[in-house]
Amino acid sequence: MVEITEGAPAPAFNLPVDGGGAISLAGLNGKTVVLYFYPKADTPGCTTEGQDFTALGDQFAAANAVVIGVSRDPVKKLDRFKTKAALGVVLGSDETGAVTEGYGVWGEKQLYGRVYMGIERATFLIDEAGVVRRTWRKVSVKGHAAAVLEAAKELRPA
Repeated sequence: MVEITEGAPAPAFNLPVDGGGAISLAGLNGKTVVLYFYPKADTPGCTTEGQDFTALGDQFAAANAVVIGVSRDPVKKLDRFKTKAALGVVLGSDETGAVTEGYGVWGEKQLYGRVYMGIERATFLIDEAGVVRRTWRKVSVKGHAAAVLEAAKELRPA
């Protein structure tokens, strides 16, 4: 498994996004990037997480930060999820798994004794120069978006 460390350059990504088009790390040069990985669209925890980031959207924008949620769901499913949950964040589709594997968040999980492969809920805060400044692994949803916002604000001197 890949281990992303704070202070290292963030792995490049180029993902198709909800609503059409694509988003890439290179295209966000000069912006702070909040890249959060979630297991599956339209599930309770993933919906709450997306809504929490959405609720703080204006504050992330004021901190010059773009919030991108990534799963392995196809774009059509992300479109439905975004509409149904009224999300205001960008949703990226990693159907090939290249980005989830590149960030080391794809791995073995266990639920009710069943072992399977899936996405670990994790977030990476990437500065304006493309360097990973903070990582959160095995994220608990409650309060997470607010903690990420505070870290993003710290990257922007007053």
